[in-house]
Amino acid sequence: MNIRNAYIKSWHLLRQTELKVVETHRNDYTMSTDKDKLDILSVHKFLANETDWANGIPMDTLKISIENSLNFGLYYKHEQIGFARIISDYSTIAYLGDVYVLKEYRGKGLSKWLMNEIMSHPNLQGLRRWILLTNTAEWLYKKYGFTEIPNPEFYMEKHNPNVYSGIEKTNTNNV
Repeated sequence: MNIRNAYIKSWHLLRQTELKVVETHRNDYTMSTDKDKLDILSVHKFLANETDWANGIPMDTLKISIENSLNFGLYYKHEQIGFARIISDYSTIAYLGDVYVLKEYRGKGLSKWLMNEIMSHPNLQGLRRWILLTNTAEWLYKKYGFTEIPNPEFYMEKHNPNVYSGIEKTNTNNV
């Protein structure tokens, strides 16, 4: 392959990673990946106050996380009622996080619709691995192929549960 053809091939691969904005509707409900539609104040209110995993998250941290993710907003009419985001290289791996539907809208099939839209998004096809950390709604995620880690002894993480409180967790082990 000559240099020109290699360049053209790499350009086409790069273009494939451009995020596709997807929007679907069901009656008065809308699901959209358009960042401009997100009600970041609403998302922040829920994540910072109603979750264990993002409790106390600073607004600036949330804004940066949204800017660097593929976001799925769920709306009733024009009100934000749910959210999820994907962190991915769009080639091999994706992490699903910050998933929620407001309590008063649960039981209407909206979380299944949200998961269907996430799993069928054109930029998220053919991935080798999906990652999800959850202690709620395992029944939902199992419907989409998520399983418990078969070899948890292979899994490692660096976790600072106090990051949003300003208390830095330090490792006292000598390495």
